[in-house]
Amino acid sequence: MSIDKNSLWTYVALGALGIFGPILFPDYTLSIAYLWMMVLMASTWDTLGGQMGYNSLGNITFFGVGMYASAIVQISFFYEGGVGEYTSAMGSIKPEFTAAEYFWGLSLGIMAAGIAGLAMSLLFSTFMFGLRGPYFAIGSLGLAIAAAEITITINYVGGASGISMPLFPGEIEFRSTFFYMLCFGFAVVSHFLLRWLYSTQFGLAANAIRDDEDKAEAMGIPTLAYKRLGWGIAAFFMGCMGAIAGNMAGFIDKEVAYPIPTFGIFMVAMALLGGKGTLWGPVLGAIIFHVVKETTWTYLLNLQWIALGLILIINIVYFQQGIMGWLQTKFPERFGIVVDGSTSQDADGGNAGGKEAA
Repeated sequence: MSIDKNSLWTYVALGALGIFGPILFPDYTLSIAYLWMMVLMASTWDTLGGQMGYNSLGNITFFGVGMYASAIVQISFFYEGGVGEYTSAMGSIKPEFTAAEYFWGLSLGIMAAGIAGLAMSLLFSTFMFGLRGPYFAIGSLGLAIAAAEITITINYVGGASGISMPLFPGEIEFRSTFFYMLCFGFAVVSHFLLRWLYSTQFGLAANAIRDDEDKAEAMGIPTLAYKRLGWGIAAFFMGCMGAIAGNMAGFIDKEVAYPIPTFGIFMVAMALLGGKGTLWGPVLGAIIFHVVKETTWTYLLNLQWIALGLILIINIVYFQQGIMGWLQTKFPERFGIVVDGSTSQDADGGNAGGKEAA
């Protein structure tokens, strides 16, 4: 897995932002933390949506499941009354966790969240991948809506009232930095895992599924196994990020755990904006989308959704292949793409750009 010169400088710039961002912009630490969360969401969505052509609208399901799984582990491991009593007691009783209990609980909770997301993806993929095209998109969206509605009927996790998460034991300034480091760390790990994965046979098989799944099956490619692997990776990281987001918020309920109209749509929009089917496209799309969102939220609050809507309209009408796709088509040689139809591999680790340009 070699890194070309352009990618190297990009890594240096993003690494500098990741390391020095909280130092240079201390007032925007949590905002930048959410930027890395967006990068992870868009990148992992693209594993199935861009690389394989299965546009999921339900990846937010694993985000919410991970959030609740983490809360259950964090509370039940160190509070004798269990989650049900803990949630019902909030307001009259304030259970306190020691620093060791909090950080141990959080660590175990994040691991449990990732495993819960992975388990759910394996469970539902047994019948979800019987759907294709818009049917899969609608089915996955229905999965997210159903998960949200079922959650509010379970009193053990607070029902519609939600759960107040354990309080962070440190200073408020360190709290922001701590969760920032978690978001940045998971974004980095997921990126390099996907970079390596796309350079293996998985990348070729995924693109074969996207181009013509029936032919891929006829050639002996185990398409279901690759689809389950791609969705499982996305579900694992979404579950872990859900656990982190729940603790960042300090309180979880249906709206926080399953933000379908916002994060559920944002991750798709970011991948489309940057260019789905490429390694760097979702990263670029997430950065641009998040910066515009935060800027309009701060200075043009009443026009925020108009600005985001205009981005999507321009993207769909004029840049259907996304920014990275447009750049690869316009300047193929800068991405190591051979245009004469011979074997090609784009420099960012994905295969989509080379195939489209060929």
